[in-house]
Amino acid sequence: MPYPEELVAPMREDLTIAGFEELTTPEEVNAAFDNKEGTTLVVVNSVCGCAAAMARPGVKMSLAASDKRPDRLLTVFAGQDLEATEEARKHMFPYPPSSPSIALYKDGKLVHFIERHHIEGRPAQMIAQNLVAAYDEYCGATVAQ
Repeated sequence: MPYPEELVAPMREDLTIAGFEELTTPEEVNAAFDNKEGTTLVVVNSVCGCAAAMARPGVKMSLAASDKRPDRLLTVFAGQDLEATEEARKHMFPYPPSSPSIALYKDGKLVHFIERHHIEGRPAQMIAQNLVAAYDEYCGATVAQ
């Protein structure tokens, strides 16, 4: 059973305000993953404390701190948009379901993945540094200053 929308609305907004496109249906997920050109960052959002204190802040810090960034920013919400999250996780194979988690794709191929156990107990700055290194390696476009 999904979490109440009133509970998750501020957690959704935390990423959408930062420019993430929210995918709420399997059809939206498949349409987004059909576009394989360039780089895509996908955040599996969650209500847990490590999403609030580490994952979402770390992702936002990484985008602000990097000269390079993914072409597309997408998110699904685990525990709320159940079918969309399940569909997105099919694209995260071989990694098991993990909430929160962060996936980076280049030309449709999964090239970097941060599982929950790499998020829990680590400061948001560490998550950001990890992602900035991945952007530097896989993202081609430089952000205009």
